[in-house]
Amino acid sequence: MRRISQVIIRRRIWIALLIGFFLFTSLITRLGYIQLVKGNWIAEKAEDLWKRDIPVEAKRGKILDRNGEALAYNISSPTVIAIPVQIKDPGTTARELANILNMSEQKVYKLITQRTLMVKVARKISEDKAKEIKALRLSGIAITEESKRYYPEKSLASHVLGFVGIDNQGLSGIEVVYDQWLKGKRGAISFSADARGREMPNQEESYTPPKDGYTLVLTLDKQIQSFVERELDQAVLTYKPDHAFAIAMDPNTGEILAMASRPNYDPEHFSDYPSEVYNRNLPIWMAYEPGSTFKIITLAASLEEDTIDLNDSFYDPGYIEVAGRKLRCWKREGHGQETFLEVVENSCNPGFVAMGLKLGKEKLFSYIKGFGFGEKTGIDLRGEQKGILFNLDKVGPVELATTSFGQGVAVTPIQQVAAVSAAINGGKLYTPHLVKEVHDPLTDQVVKIISPEMKRQVISAETSKEVRETLESVVANGTGRNAYIDGYRVGGKTGTAQKIGPNGGYLQNNHIVSFIGFAPADKPEIVIYVAIDNPMGIQFGGVVAAPIVKNMLEDSLHYLGVEPRKEQLEMEYRYGIDTPFVEVPNLIGDTKQDIQRSLYINFDLEAEGDGNKVVQQVPKPGTRVKKGSTIRVYLDDNPQKED
Repeated sequence: MRRISQVIIRRRIWIALLIGFFLFTSLITRLGYIQLVKGNWIAEKAEDLWKRDIPVEAKRGKILDRNGEALAYNISSPTVIAIPVQIKDPGTTARELANILNMSEQKVYKLITQRTLMVKVARKISEDKAKEIKALRLSGIAITEESKRYYPEKSLASHVLGFVGIDNQGLSGIEVVYDQWLKGKRGAISFSADARGREMPNQEESYTPPKDGYTLVLTLDKQIQSFVERELDQAVLTYKPDHAFAIAMDPNTGEILAMASRPNYDPEHFSDYPSEVYNRNLPIWMAYEPGSTFKIITLAASLEEDTIDLNDSFYDPGYIEVAGRKLRCWKREGHGQETFLEVVENSCNPGFVAMGLKLGKEKLFSYIKGFGFGEKTGIDLRGEQKGILFNLDKVGPVELATTSFGQGVAVTPIQQVAAVSAAINGGKLYTPHLVKEVHDPLTDQVVKIISPEMKRQVISAETSKEVRETLESVVANGTGRNAYIDGYRVGGKTGTAQKIGPNGGYLQNNHIVSFIGFAPADKPEIVIYVAIDNPMGIQFGGVVAAPIVKNMLEDSLHYLGVEPRKEQLEMEYRYGIDTPFVEVPNLIGDTKQDIQRSLYINFDLEAEGDGNKVVQQVPKPGTRVKKGSTIRVYLDDNPQKED
């Protein structure tokens, strides 16, 4: 056995000491690095492992009309949450909760025994049920508050506003388009818990407040929207159509004042309705042949290009022959000799074909595209269609002719409103829009303004003036006379369009009838388009849609404070068909016998009171009403004088 020398032993001891010193130094260095350099980082990671968050939802932003009237906002709604590791008796807890929540005991038990930190058992329950659950004082069960979307006007403007999902996320309409502005940022209540989810002692809770969503101010006017929807509802009751829809817009800015579709739905309970009802906002989604309302574009183009003079003569035998094909007028026997002004008043198809042929396909289609057809308007809603136009290289004489009177092309209601607005507002095409401003929810300060966007000048101001005057004549003397409002200058155009069937041919006795009207005709403040799809009975735009627009316009003009015009284009009355307007006389001070003699021809009389002299009357003296209207008078022999 070899003997180990003292030198070797000392050497080994030194090597061991050096290795130990190196390891000790490395360990101290590593501990120092971890403690001093990475200490905060590790503490944060550890805190993340311990930290548990109970989310606190932000309130979704309000949606207001242009006058600050609430159309959508959030209300608090209780939600039941469970922390499974803190539940002492899952069976009893499940049974108690199931009885209150009207849920199956098995489902509740499965939820509250999950291997998770927290689970939502029932969301957005009633306040009464929340109180019952709180009274039970069940371990591991808590009530937190979530927000529930509330639409105070119920179904009003439902297709515009849209709706939200269970997590307050926008799913449709304005709610989804402006979701990033509306949804806000959630907060949280934070606490520390061990790996099994038990709350750690001597640890403080922290609270990160949520940031509420921004407030949207729409261009919609709640009152005008209510006028529009009231008339649409009445139209549905009267005509039982497949669909009905309407748009009201400020022609000078592109601001939508009202928009509605029928069938309608309640956004708080959208799932109770068929998806085709709540998913289809017809004024922007439905593309169809417009019929005679499209003739406004042919008229504007012809006047701008100076290819016609409204005083020029045209003869309508009831049809016009183009490339060997007869295109007929709606009046089978024709209108005979007429001026081009009367062509527009009578909505004479052959006359508009003549206008289109004078323009030629290049010019007509350049104006059609200039007015925005064939492309989306850019309105701030999803689901907009762009319509269908002929490819120019495939447009022959017949296609040019039919396009001239609104057949063979497919357009949307919003395109028509934007285009007609440009035709009457001085020639400026605006982008329709629904949001006017965005406000900070805390300070109510404006953080964003959506200004009117003019796309282009389509026709001159002079031509636009001539279009307005011509369309006013349509209402006073032509097919639009059922939209005539005494005291207000109204312009407009009727439309009656055949619908295309599933096999490509035109359907019989199935039309979309429409009317687009604006007022005052000399300085338009509002334009309204109404279309009724397949109304029961008579299917003419002038008979069905024009009176609806008249009612909407009349109420809106009064509401907007638009003063009646002293001078307007008088309606050309047709004997035995139209009822003339007459002026109400001043009856104050007259006897009962006097007024009976003076009113019997033009008015019906209703008298109240026991006296013999008229002290009040309704309507007021000087008011123009239709012949045969009722005049109500109040009789008294001793009228008291006002101080």
